[in-house]
Amino acid sequence: MSQTNYDAMSDAELKQYFLKHRGDHAALQAYLDRISQRPRRIIASPDDPNFDEKVQAAIRQKLEAAGSRSKQQANDSNVTNG
Repeated sequence: MSQTNYDAMSDAELKQYFLKHRGDHAALQAYLDRISQRPRRIIASPDDPNFDEKVQAAIRQKLEAAGSRSKQQANDSNVTNG
């Protein structure tokens, strides 16, 4: 049996691989190691007077970015299938 090269996979590929091979604990560990190394963005500190507004703005940005990616993927799919 050949060894799977997780390092050669993109983040998205590794996530999809793990979701299809849930018994592969090494794949899960590789994915968790990879995402734990990402820099964390500090949105607001707990004592920030605008904490709620900043958190809500960050959530809106994430939702808008996800929506934009979904629309782009749908457009790309239509171009290749149409």
